[in-house]
Amino acid sequence: MEIKDLLTEKTVIRPDGRAVDELRPVKITRSFTDIPEGSVLIECGNTRVMCTATFTPGVPRWRKDSGLGWVTAEYSMLPRATAERTDRESVRGKVGGRTHEISRLIGRCLRGVVDMKALGENQIQLDCDVLQADGGTRTASITGAYVALVEALRWAEKQRRIRSAERVLKDSVSAVSVGIINGHPMLDLPYIEDSQAMTDMNVAMTGSGEFIEIQGTAEHRPFSRDELNVLLDLATKGNRELQAIQRTALAGAAS
Repeated sequence: MEIKDLLTEKTVIRPDGRAVDELRPVKITRSFTDIPEGSVLIECGNTRVMCTATFTPGVPRWRKDSGLGWVTAEYSMLPRATAERTDRESVRGKVGGRTHEISRLIGRCLRGVVDMKALGENQIQLDCDVLQADGGTRTASITGAYVALVEALRWAEKQRRIRSAERVLKDSVSAVSVGIINGHPMLDLPYIEDSQAMTDMNVAMTGSGEFIEIQGTAEHRPFSRDELNVLLDLATKGNRELQAIQRTALAGAAS
């Protein structure tokens, strides 16, 4: 069967019953906690991530007197977010390489849609804490963190810390995973699929359809250009749907 026909394959049955091009159920709860300037709980299937945004006047020393703002992010996972308990990295005394990588990824994706000049010399820090992990924690973090970022910017506008939240935001951003499992390209992988994927890829895109990040790795065999194109098409479909969910969440009243 040709790659282009795989998406219409009716005999492919995923463990959770979804079609190969179907997202897991996604729910975004705004103002999940009361104290931060932005706070969101995002649920993608059984993956749950709390994303908070902190607005702080001023910027890091190396950014001072530039007239530009800064956006950064930190990612972490609760000890029992996974099937077996893992020690807190603060207890170990060292932040792991995976955590650093994901934190930088989230920060890059959010900076990609922020006008730093319009933000002024202010900083927004996003904290993404995984409450429960079932695959796609980094992509869920990006998607949820964007909504928390918007909440924080709206707060800053009301407090007259910035002129306009809309001017600061150049675009929206979301992210989703795709992969090839048993020869079939699939969208939004839970852990059971991610752990056996021949190819695993995370794709972050703007609301206008441009790419901010593409992370792809072949696990058991190389993937072809045709397969890559199908995976990117799947990711584009998934990101469009996620961005519609983001817009709906931001249009409604906070919880």
